[in-house]
Amino acid sequence: MTIDTKQVEKIVEIVTREVLHALAEQEQSADASHGAYCKKECGDGICVTTCFDDIGHVISAGAERITSTLGGIPKDLNIASMIDHTLLKPDATPDQIAQLCYEARKYGFASVCINPAHVPLCADLLRGTPVKVCTVIGFPLGATAPEVKAYEAKTALRDGATEIDMVINIGALKGGDHTLVARDIQGVVQVAHAAGAIVKVIIETALLTDEEKVAACLLAKEAGADYVKTSTGFAGGGATVEDVALMRRVVGPEMGVKASGGVRSFEDVKNMVAAGATRIGASAGVKIVQGEQGQPQQAPAKPVAAKAY
Repeated sequence: MTIDTKQVEKIVEIVTREVLHALAEQEQSADASHGAYCKKECGDGICVTTCFDDIGHVISAGAERITSTLGGIPKDLNIASMIDHTLLKPDATPDQIAQLCYEARKYGFASVCINPAHVPLCADLLRGTPVKVCTVIGFPLGATAPEVKAYEAKTALRDGATEIDMVINIGALKGGDHTLVARDIQGVVQVAHAAGAIVKVIIETALLTDEEKVAACLLAKEAGADYVKTSTGFAGGGATVEDVALMRRVVGPEMGVKASGGVRSFEDVKNMVAAGATRIGASAGVKIVQGEQGQPQQAPAKPVAAKAY
C-alpha cells in the first residue's frame, strides 16, 4: 500500500489539533461549572465514559463492553486474563523463561511477553493452552529501519509468536516525520495480520509530550494496529493513569490500550483498568493475582524470573 505523505501529515495535523482542542474545551467547561462531571460516548457497541475533576483534568476513563471488541472491558473482571506475563531482561535464562510459562499456564495469563530469541521455547511450552506467545519488535529503542522491524516480526511469527509488541521510531515522531512512523507501524501490522496475529504499538509515553502521544496513537490507529501501549519499561518511566486515560480518549472504543511499566500490584491494575486499559504488561503477575485473591504474596519458586519490565 502506497502512503501519501501529504495526506498522512494533514490527517495527523487536523485530528491532533481537534483532539487537543476538545480536551481544552472540556477543561474550560469544567472550570466554569466548578464541579466534577462525566461524559459518555458510544460507538460500535462500546461506551467510553470519561470523568473530569473541577478543573477539567481527566480523573477516570473506561470502556464498558456491549459487544466484544479490543476496547471493551468485561463486567466480570478476570485480572489474570488481562495480563501479559513479562520477562524482557537481556540476561533472562531458558530456565527463567520456562518458569514464566509455567506461571502463565497456572494462573491463566493472557500471554507471556518475551524477547524474540525465546519465542520457539515458549511456543513449545505453551502449545495446546490458551496462553498466547507475545514478543517485542524493535525493542527497546525503536530505532531500527521499518524493513528490519517487518522482517523481525515475520521471523517471530514463523517461530510461533501470536502477538507482536512493536516500538515506534520515537526520534522520527519527535522530529515530525509522521510518514516514517506510519510506514514503520504499517509494515509490522501487515505482516502480523497476514499471519492472524495482533499488534500492540509501544509509543513510549515517558519521552513524549501530550501532543506527541496523541499523534502516535492516531498514527497507530490509522495503520490498523490493534492496541496502543504505554511503555517499554527501559526509558525511565512507565504507565500512568493520566497517559492511559489520554490514550483511551484518543483511540476511542475500537482499539485496545495496554498499560505497561511499573504496574506491580492489584491496586495498580485496578487503577489502570479504571482509566481505560484493556491489557496490562507486568512481570509481577503472580503477585498481582495473589493480591486479587487475597492470598499471601510469596516469592515464586526458583528459578526466579528477573525483576520486572
